[in-house]
Parts: sequence; C-alpha cells; structure tokens
Amino acid sequence: MPRRKISCFLIVCNEADRLEASLRPLAGWVDQLIVLDSGSTDGSVEIARKYADDVYQTDWPGFGPQRNRALAYCKHDWVMTIDADEVMTEELKTEIDTVLSKPNLTANFIRLPWHTFLFGKPLKYGRYSTPQGKLFLKTGAKFKDRQVHETLIMPSRQTITLKSPLLHYSWRDYQHVSEKHLKYGVLGAQDKAKNKKKASILYAFFRSITDFLQQYILRLGFLDGQRGLLMAVILSQYAFHKYAALWTMTDDISQQSGNHSEKAHLSFR
Repeated sequence: MPRRKISCFLIVCNEADRLEASLRPLAGWVDQLIVLDSGSTDGSVEIARKYADDVYQTDWPGFGPQRNRALAYCKHDWVMTIDADEVMTEELKTEIDTVLSKPNLTANFIRLPWHTFLFGKPLKYGRYSTPQGKLFLKTGAKFKDRQVHETLIMPSRQTITLKSPLLHYSWRDYQHVSEKHLKYGVLGAQDKAKNKKKASILYAFFRSITDFLQQYILRLGFLDGQRGLLMAVILSQYAFHKYAALWTMTDDISQQSGNHSEKAHLSFR
C-alpha cells in the first residue's frame, strides 16, 4: 500500500544558520511541511518560505502551547515534529516509508534513534542518546502545557523504535550549550513553581551530584570520553540551576527580593 501521509512541523526562532539543512530533506518527502516562527529577525522566515507549504508567524507562548498550535495546522493523521537543529537522513526516510506502508501497522507512536553531536562527534551514551518519539498518530494527541520539556500525551501508546538515526546538532559552541541549559533550567523551574513545587539550595546541590552520577556512571557517559565528562558536568549544572531557580521563586524568597528591590527603588527617588 502507499505510504501513509505525513504532516511535519517545526517551531523556530532565529535559526537561519541551520534551518535550511533541516528543511531541505523534508521538502517534497513529507506531504505537508509547516513552520511556525515566533519573531525571527535573521531571515529564518524567508528560508522557511523556500521549503515549507505553510509558514505562520506567531508570538511565543512556550514550547508546549506552540507545538499544540502547530499540531492544529496538521492535515494528515500521521504527524512528525522536527526541530531546526535536527536533520533527517536518507536511511531514516526510507525506513519510515517502509514502516508507514505496512497494511497491518498497529503502532501509533514511533521513536527515532537520536545521534546528538557535541563538538563534532555524536554522544553514544547518556541522556542525549535516548530515542525520541517524533512520529505519531494525531488522534487524541496533544503536548503538555509546559514552557519546556513538553511531553506528548496520547490516549494510549503502541510504540516501535526504528534503527536509522535522526541527526541532532543542538549546540553551536560552548557558550550556546551552557546558555541553553541555563535557560531550560529556569523555564523548568517556572513550570514547577506554577504547580506549587518548592526546593532549597541544599536540594539543588544534591540534585547536581545525583544527576552527574546518573549521566556519567549509570548511563555510561564515561564511555564517551572527554565529551561524556563535559556533558555530565553540564547536566549537573542544569539540575542545580533548575532547583536553585525554583528556590528563588518560593514565596518567602521572592518577597524578600521584592522588598529589597523596593528599598533600592526608593533610595534612588
């Protein structure tokens, strides 16, 4: 039977340096290619219009709400979500074509192996080597309403994992990898604060240690050599930033901060 039709979407902002590499393998292969841009000023919209069937310009409500916006534009039953720092290989496209052409396909959630590159080489172990659920049946699916780490909610899942990798070029340089994890840590803290979660600096320190050990030892990050050690340290810092930021968002700390800000403001009147 013919391959089931796919709607694919990307949510982007200022990704001109790598957006074309992501869109080019998708254009003409998927049946609907959608780009949601949230205020790019670097030419990303112009690049998107060269390849995508539909380009929308929106505000930025957070990762979860933005993905749900994109999902609403998808016309076909099967949906793929790709990020601007991810690149489809020909091998992966062929494997997806084969799977979605099976007449007796029962899976509704397809995970793709993730080859995440850190300074030129892929990480073979740890958190960033985990297959990602990028292709799914749209019926009843939606993304969690989160600022970041917006997991997909489905009524039920029948999952398969493919063999060919999706290439992931997440970080441009050391500054980018550090700033991105700091940003995501603070966004994660905001989500937890909305749910009335609290933390202490002691807990933030504890999590930085346990997350390092999980990444470097339990998930075998040490087998990635120096890159594995660096990523374990970065994820340790990410955990600390998230829970330290959450601590600053608790009522007593935020009120003290507000009082100091008010006093400082009054002193300059």
